[in-house]
Amino acid sequence: MPGGSYDQSPTSSSSSLLPSVFPSASPKQTNMPDFEERQSLLGDENEGSFTGRQTARGPDRPMPAICDPSHLLHRVVVLLFMCFLGFGSYFCYDNPAALQTQVIQDLNLNTAKFMQLYAWYSWPNVILCFFGGFLLDRVFGIRLGTIIFSLFVCVGQVIFATGALVNRFWLMELGRFVFGIGGESLAVAQNTYAVNWFKGKELNLVFGLQLSMARLGSTVNMNIMGWVYSRVEDLVGSGHTALGISLMIAAVTCLFSLVCALVLAFLDKRAERILHKEEGKTGEVIKLTDVKDFPFPLWLIFIICVGYYVAIFPFIGLGQVFFIEKFNFSPAEARAVNSIVYIISAPASPVLGFMVDKTGRNVVWVITAVVATLAAHMMLAFTFWNPWIAMSLLGVSYSLLACALWPMVAFVVPEHQLGTAYGFMQSIQNLGLALIAMAAGAILDTRGYLVLEVFFCACICIALIAVVMLYFVDYLRGGDLNQSAAARAKLQKEATSDAEIKRRPSRLTEGELARLAPMSAFGLRNRYLSRLGAQLPDHCSSHLSSLAHRSVLK
Repeated sequence: MPGGSYDQSPTSSSSSLLPSVFPSASPKQTNMPDFEERQSLLGDENEGSFTGRQTARGPDRPMPAICDPSHLLHRVVVLLFMCFLGFGSYFCYDNPAALQTQVIQDLNLNTAKFMQLYAWYSWPNVILCFFGGFLLDRVFGIRLGTIIFSLFVCVGQVIFATGALVNRFWLMELGRFVFGIGGESLAVAQNTYAVNWFKGKELNLVFGLQLSMARLGSTVNMNIMGWVYSRVEDLVGSGHTALGISLMIAAVTCLFSLVCALVLAFLDKRAERILHKEEGKTGEVIKLTDVKDFPFPLWLIFIICVGYYVAIFPFIGLGQVFFIEKFNFSPAEARAVNSIVYIISAPASPVLGFMVDKTGRNVVWVITAVVATLAAHMMLAFTFWNPWIAMSLLGVSYSLLACALWPMVAFVVPEHQLGTAYGFMQSIQNLGLALIAMAAGAILDTRGYLVLEVFFCACICIALIAVVMLYFVDYLRGGDLNQSAAARAKLQKEATSDAEIKRRPSRLTEGELARLAPMSAFGLRNRYLSRLGAQLPDHCSSHLSSLAHRSVLK
């Protein structure tokens, strides 16, 4: 397969030559020895060509299913590499959270400096969210772009680990910055591959599997990195050296993702050659001038997004020490409960997404998710109940909000503004995460975990106020965002029917132009006589024949 393309049937080229070069080169028309001799001669003539090799292979030996890009089995293999493409990025993103105690102790940091590691990841994505799709579409292409962004992730993690190894915190910050350049754009590339290889109902399942694999990467990181550090510590002793080696071991997952990017590039290039399809594109169209035309409900969605997520990711980044100090958990127990949000999200996201699709009422589901998240944070802040309860509730609500909030953008802006709207939403989300990460570290250093939890509750309250405002604004505007699934389906059906009716007159005008045109007196007389049963000469009935012919074609 690497040596040539299977974009033709095995005998397409050779069979086209047989009638002209060998008029009787068929086993049914000649003796078998003659046919075999001519086939061997044809193979010798085309020995250097791929078509000749295909002929020698024979028409009865089709391409194996696992090698055929149009076959489901081959696409399942592609999906496997596609899911692992982002595994390393998600595994290493939360390395600081999994090793929070070790990073702070081994490098002698305070919490504010520790949270800078998350802030430096977010800073480049304040800008790159607008240009990641453009770079993939217009500059690099999806295949080269995916490899480049995978390299950024891999190199960034190596720099990050090297900084810990030599005890240079500024080098660790540089590594997280480089890591961030590739991380978010790699997710865009992953989605582009999915759209290029899977269509229709398959695509929903593929997106669900990709999200589940991403959560799996975060979960494995949370639960295994502490054990890795302990094993390395037994060998080299505690300190920044053990930390650096542990982070370097984590970089192996990024290297694995880079290999997946290379394999995907090869398989996609091969499929393009065989199926004659175009290279996948993100389809994003970014026009910053569209921002001034964003409707008020979209700005409320932006506020909900920032207010909600800044109370999730920074909390997980600082959660391990919180559970150790407040609930007297062991480090292993603290990492386990801290990762439950990702564990629940992996299977729950596809299920909750299906539920939202079937019921509609997106605004109501967002309100439910925000209220549940607020309740979870209040339980963690003001009670000593088992934290597994609050964190499990947080995991479900986090998954529900993602399924209900992000699709609403498509309901409030036209299609040509979707790229700009989603880019802007991701940009301000990363800006909020960077700022709140630094603020959360400073609050924890000066005020403690109780004030930090109150701060997170305040952020959730801002999101709750915004979503309640969105409910009433949407109600005053007709309730498009909070429609049921049945109402949306009915509205879409009516819109499709209206579009069909608008297109129909143009087709009728072209198809029945002669029938709608005024007839001459001679033509009217002939039609009248023909209806009476009078026999008309052939030269007088031509117009009627043409009308009948057009009517049949219509």
